[in-house]
Amino acid sequence: MPDTKSRWKGILLVNVATFAWATNILLGRTLRSEVGPFVLTAGRYVVASIVFFLLLKGRPVEERKGGTDGGLLIGMALTGVVAFAPLLYYGLRFTTAVNGTLINGVGPLLTAVFGALLIGEPFTGRQIIGSVLALVGVLVLIGRNATQFLQEPHLNVGDLWVLVAVVFWALYSVAGRKVMKSRSALSATALSMWIGLPLLLVAAFLEVCYFPPLFNLRLFGILLYLGIVPAGIGFLSWNKGVQILGAGGAMVFYNMLPLYGSLLGLLLLKEPFAWTQMIGGACIVTGGVIAAKR
Repeated sequence: MPDTKSRWKGILLVNVATFAWATNILLGRTLRSEVGPFVLTAGRYVVASIVFFLLLKGRPVEERKGGTDGGLLIGMALTGVVAFAPLLYYGLRFTTAVNGTLINGVGPLLTAVFGALLIGEPFTGRQIIGSVLALVGVLVLIGRNATQFLQEPHLNVGDLWVLVAVVFWALYSVAGRKVMKSRSALSATALSMWIGLPLLLVAAFLEVCYFPPLFNLRLFGILLYLGIVPAGIGFLSWNKGVQILGAGGAMVFYNMLPLYGSLLGLLLLKEPFAWTQMIGGACIVTGGVIAAKR
């Protein structure tokens, strides 16, 4: 168990990560009509890859190359780098930033489920209760409202894409737990990013053919921010926080992401916040805390 000072450091790191990712969702929603999801993702990871190259330049050679965990690093690349962000950005073309961040609150529960299924981590009664509560929250959130949903089922396709993205993030988190038992958070984050980047560049090139981005100084500035803060500082802070607090301890604070995102969406984008979002978001966050709490 970490000492008090280390624990507070871990808490700070995971909160830095969740706030950075909340701004990523906000900007993804803002840029929905200007740039496609693959171009946006590839652009941010090009910047982040350069940042990680500079950070790893003076580290031991083992930190800059794969080993026996090569398969897990590929898994991290495919789930957390190639799949997660493009699906998230695509979903944000059809739903609000508030909804996007609230749905991300189901991440801890999915991580607990996949951890139990894939690497044999225990899945307790507390986690089952939290999972059911969060599932209720997601159903409330993606329906227009409880009464209308029962009478005439109607789902927001954007919410569903965001939910699929969160599934891939949970798989990334489980793979990351295994990888970071044998290498640093910096190394795991950088290598998985470098492995996934070529695939993103190919997808971005194909996307430009039918959805040309509106390149301007504003977009380049945002890409620099997304590469340095959410992709660079965010990923590194999260993985380092997981190393200090453990996956369960870090996942408790992952539920700050819906709170940060909702506040930013309300304050900066003036997005509406209906009673269904209040109830659904409360269920998701509460379920996540119940499931992740030791």
